[in-house]
Amino acid sequence: MPSTFRAAIAQIFGQRIEPVARAGHMSAWISGLRLVVLALLVAPALAGAQANPRLASLQVQIWPEFDRQAALIILNAELAPDTPLPAEISLRIPASSGGPSAVAFTNAPGSQLFNLQHKVTRTGDYSTLRFTAPQRFFHVEYYDALATGSPVRTYTYVWPGDLAVDRLIVALQEPAAASDVSALPDLGPRTTGEDGLYYRTLDLGAYEAGKQLPVAIRYTKPDSRTSAEILKIKTPAAETPGPTASTASYPAWVPLAATMLGISASIPALLWLWQRRRAVRGAKANNAGFCSRCGNALGPGNRYCSSCGAPVRQV
Repeated sequence: MPSTFRAAIAQIFGQRIEPVARAGHMSAWISGLRLVVLALLVAPALAGAQANPRLASLQVQIWPEFDRQAALIILNAELAPDTPLPAEISLRIPASSGGPSAVAFTNAPGSQLFNLQHKVTRTGDYSTLRFTAPQRFFHVEYYDALATGSPVRTYTYVWPGDLAVDRLIVALQEPAAASDVSALPDLGPRTTGEDGLYYRTLDLGAYEAGKQLPVAIRYTKPDSRTSAEILKIKTPAAETPGPTASTASYPAWVPLAATMLGISASIPALLWLWQRRRAVRGAKANNAGFCSRCGNALGPGNRYCSSCGAPVRQV
């Protein structure tokens, strides 16, 4: 066993591990067995302590009072190209958020998002979010607490530095009807988005793991309405309602199956109609009539209906 590994085990278990070669036969066997047991005990801890993969890029979007009286945080991340997939991700978010509102992955930037199963464990001021990313792109959203009782409002976002990032970008969406907006660090001049809101964006370049990034925001806004309410912006929930009987999207085979089912259901009726017409033709050929009660075809000379037993009316 390498001396560094022996030292690590000794540090964990508080005892000295001598090399097997220095002991006798019995001592060597006992020491070897001890090392195997210790390795089995240490292996899960080492596996759980694996570092997060590196991110090729991370865009942090901060949207105060967009559609709630809170700060919406959106994280769009791309794993480094050499990351083995699927990748285990561990990410801390503020415990005050109450947990993520969305955890998803996508095959390419801007394409359809797919929900991801995840686990949340709260420790102190943070909630640790754990999930497995099957593709290189993943997406996390959560709402963080924001005090709106005063016209002068402040909010501080902190990137905890859980993953190393080759390119870190911070984007601020200014609330509608807000004035005197400032940010530290300075996020640069504002630009107008397609939704009519102002945006500020800063490219911070590479950021090493373990290095935190606080972003302090301050603005004045006496209006208690959200940006979505002021500008009448449709939120994703309003734009994509759940499927209903009239708007649900079905697979292509469903209409065909329904058609085949309708055809199969009509076969007995068609068969009965064919037999009925055949009986009518036979009755006409034999100069016979029909029962006045049930309509059953009567044979020549029948005095009673063979179906319902009614007397045959002689015409």
